[in-house]
Amino acid sequence: MTALVPTEAGSKFNIPRATYRLQFNKDFTFNDAARIAPYLARLGISHVYASPILKARPGSMHGYDVVDHSQLNPELGTREDFDRLVQILHEHGLGLIVDIVPNHLGVMGDDNERWLDVLENGPAARYACHFDIDWRPERRSMRDRILVPVLGDSYGKVLERGELQIEFDAVNGSFSVRYFNHRMPIDPREYARIFAEPMPEELLPMDDAHRADFESLLNSFSNLPPRDDISAEAVAVRYRDKEAHKRRLARLIERSPEVMRHINDSVARLNGNPEQPESFDALDALLEAQAYRLSFWRVAVDEINYRRFFDVNDLAALRMNERSVFEGTHQLIFELIDAGSIDGLRIDHSDGLYDPEEYFQWLQERFGGGQGRRPLYVVTEKILAAHERLPESWLVHGTTGYDYAALQTTWLVCGDEESRMTRRYRHFTENEASFETLMYESKRLVMRSSLAAEVEVLATQLDRIAHLDRHTADFTRAALREAIREVIACFPVYRTYISPRGIGEEDRRIIHWATGLARRRSTGAEVSVFDFLRDVLLGTAAEGRSPSHRQAMLEFAMKFQQVTAPVTAKGVEDTAFYRYNRLICLNEVGGDPNRFGVSSTALHQANLERAKLWPHSMLATSTHDTKRSEDVRARIAVLSELPELWKQHLSRWSQLNRNKRRQVEDAAAPNREDEYLLYQTLAGLWSPELATEQLIERLQAYMVKAGREAKRSTSWIDPNADYETAVGEFIAQLLNNPERNAFLRDLSAFVPTVAFFGRINSLVTTALKITSPGVPDFYQGTELPAFTLVDPDNRAPVNFAAAAVQLEALADVNDLGTLLTDGNGASAKLFVTAKLLRLRADDASLFALGGYQPLQVEGEKKDHVFAFARSHEGRQCVVIVPRWPARLMGGVSELPLGDVWGDTRVQLGEAAATELRDVFTDERPRVQGEEMRLADVLSRFPLAVLRSA
Repeated sequence: MTALVPTEAGSKFNIPRATYRLQFNKDFTFNDAARIAPYLARLGISHVYASPILKARPGSMHGYDVVDHSQLNPELGTREDFDRLVQILHEHGLGLIVDIVPNHLGVMGDDNERWLDVLENGPAARYACHFDIDWRPERRSMRDRILVPVLGDSYGKVLERGELQIEFDAVNGSFSVRYFNHRMPIDPREYARIFAEPMPEELLPMDDAHRADFESLLNSFSNLPPRDDISAEAVAVRYRDKEAHKRRLARLIERSPEVMRHINDSVARLNGNPEQPESFDALDALLEAQAYRLSFWRVAVDEINYRRFFDVNDLAALRMNERSVFEGTHQLIFELIDAGSIDGLRIDHSDGLYDPEEYFQWLQERFGGGQGRRPLYVVTEKILAAHERLPESWLVHGTTGYDYAALQTTWLVCGDEESRMTRRYRHFTENEASFETLMYESKRLVMRSSLAAEVEVLATQLDRIAHLDRHTADFTRAALREAIREVIACFPVYRTYISPRGIGEEDRRIIHWATGLARRRSTGAEVSVFDFLRDVLLGTAAEGRSPSHRQAMLEFAMKFQQVTAPVTAKGVEDTAFYRYNRLICLNEVGGDPNRFGVSSTALHQANLERAKLWPHSMLATSTHDTKRSEDVRARIAVLSELPELWKQHLSRWSQLNRNKRRQVEDAAAPNREDEYLLYQTLAGLWSPELATEQLIERLQAYMVKAGREAKRSTSWIDPNADYETAVGEFIAQLLNNPERNAFLRDLSAFVPTVAFFGRINSLVTTALKITSPGVPDFYQGTELPAFTLVDPDNRAPVNFAAAAVQLEALADVNDLGTLLTDGNGASAKLFVTAKLLRLRADDASLFALGGYQPLQVEGEKKDHVFAFARSHEGRQCVVIVPRWPARLMGGVSELPLGDVWGDTRVQLGEAAATELRDVFTDERPRVQGEEMRLADVLSRFPLAVLRSA
């Protein structure tokens, strides 16, 4: 039996057996991770799965705002600290998977040298090709310039308040404009503008050598190649000479204090006086001559001309399709992989890449792969619709597991109660809109607001294409823009994958479907514009055209794909998911709130497909991205099993709390949608052990975020402080004064039932994750019950010392009943996790390579059982778990054990010929013929995992 399984025959890389996600930041460093290596090894983990470890913005708590791919993040430790971590991991039999961010870089501030190079030199920057910048926007004044939307107010007001200040770096001989923590270099070719007034003779005589050197330097700066000359020779000359001139200036001021004084006086004069608005004219003219335009941050909505990560202005997208960019940004990571320090990669936001398939091809080729071979373990963060499949041509091992998390939670939901739960939701909130309608409207909303500029770039491209043909030249820009918006709003997936290699049949079907639906929805008179857009995307409009015409259409299609993904993410996950709260455990990254439950057959089918196509895909249940931890979702799913109980308490809460709501702008605060969301959140989160003040603070922060994401009563762009204050006060009144709080007493009576069955759901989720085809992933701390909400709530520190003590204590547990009756099921979840991870460690190939067989269940309670077998080279593992335990037990908080199962039995199939032992009880359940009675196998513990004895 092998502990690890190679990714490919002859490969030095192994498939992880089980991963453990750690969130590195200034408060959790390489040294901290090294200290918990023994605990993770005892738990049964094979690989630490690290959040980004490259140099990020100072203070970053997540690491996705990388500013330098060539350095480790100094806040996490030194290179020696990292090497020591790797050494300790290896000593404990652990490997390292690292999350990398190829799509974007953190910009603004003053710590990204590549970005500063672009600001200083515009299109002539050495790193101009690294960023996805449109240097030819429609606004002529922005040609060869980049919008920098960092100002907190309009440009004129900020300028005349004196908040933009020119600074001189005497060490490097360079000038910049400073806006708080942002630094924007001044183009050296424009340095002469700083010295509009000549140096006074009384400072230095006209014949002074230092004066002559200074004037010569200014002339040399002015004669640098212009920014619009992007030939290789001009770029090289500009860089060489500007740096040489800066060094000369630095040496000159060391020799001449008079020159330094002249520089200081000129800078002071240029920086103006807030009492004299006209004193800023010279600074205004200087800034107008730069390769950037400083603007109010709101201007980005309409005019930004660099591609961003979603709508985040300080995360600029990279042109990863340029081989030089690919090689440069991956150099350190590749070195660490070659050194054996890193064993695999998680690729963040692959849908943002220009050509994901090409990117993965390059990645695997670097390690001897390609042509279908995947030597390096790679998983991709890819959000899949329920009907969508990961492209088999991608040289990855699967996804990061968001699809699994969504499917697993949806399976917990009792679909039989959909109509009753929907009626209760609609009655309470008065929200009659379908999720499809809200999704469509939300995507339209973000395209009119935060992502309007991205749509405008597409409209500009399509307008240029339309004018290349007299048959389409009459389409107006407004009509083209509207067609783009409508088609994206109708898109059923995050994106398609059109490339120079062609278009797949599934992508062709998606485009036909989306453009057809958009055409039918349109109220405009000229619907043929949708046919034109469809034909451009499909490439049929390029037939018979010139090579340049065909290339323009292909580039439009590929850029179009990079816009549909962020529109879907912002419109669906970050808007519609907060506007439709029927059952919020379904409102999860990769999930579909409209999909109220799935059958066990569907779960089996998904497991079979994964075993066949992606057997090493990650299986996640909680991540840094999930809006609610698995334990919160496990509780909320119980509400679907107890709709009448939920209805009764919800009605009481609405009455008890009606006087706690306030009127803000003639509307209730909280609104009914937010109130419904809050009650479900409390059902998933609350326990009497939680500190009241801390819980209030967490919920207040969460509801502010939820309200702003919903973009109805408040938003990120236009926060409504009165509404948010009212919601915060409402939360405080719900939870304060427990001795005379009727709502809190009723909540206390309701939640224990939900929590009891939620614990069973949580154990089931854990067992299925560890034993199903794929690689189980544990987000930090979730081996124990973790009741957390969306970030930053889910980034709270984990008490690993306490977890290690609990794990050690489990070695002596004999009474399984005590595991299930302790306060919050902490011991039971850790027990199941450790037992099953040890099982995987004992026989890694069974789970990495083994087959998957759904097992038939018969009897009166068959709908409440899910069972399957894993087999490999004669070895067997049978998994049996309960489903919908609250419904099974009639809402009575008792464990589903023994006789409650009646005549229900599992047909063991091939496993019947094998002697089986229960991993949890260490017993050998009786097999009658080819079947096993649940009353026997589930007599002491509510789930069973049986292995070959």
